Amino acid sequence: MERGAWTGPDRVKVAGGWLRLLSAREALDARREGDELARDGRERALCRNACLVAKALERRGRPVFEDGEAVLDGLRVEDIARLARAWADFNRDVNPSALDGEEEILRRKKAWSTRLMSAFSGACSGCSALCPPRSGQNR
Repeated sequence: MERGAWTGPDRVKVAGGWLRLLSAREALDARREGDELARDGRERALCRNACLVAKALERRGRPVFEDGEAVLDGLRVEDIARLARAWADFNRDVNPSALDGEEEILRRKKAWSTRLMSAFSGACSGCSALCPPRSGQNR
């Protein structure tokens, strides 16, 4: 997984490539493209998911599919659903919602702060060994 500039990874490995997080504009564009592909309300979810997968799935830094139609032509319904679910889970994990509840948000904040601090563990131990902490009256 690669890390984004904010708090978490911006890509996750899946069978067939990498799923990347989408900007708000890309997510809206995928929804609109899916709505245009759907002929009726029963097709809307599948078409929207296909368009989401087209925008999010990459291999070697390049999109695997040109658009939602290419996804519909190239993947089975089950594969589209699996990839869309994996993207939604990944997005939800990296971008918690206020609706998740205070306890869940605090847990994630703690995990993020711990993850950032672990990168520095032991970095100053060599320097600290040269200047051990003083004890006693004149510290």
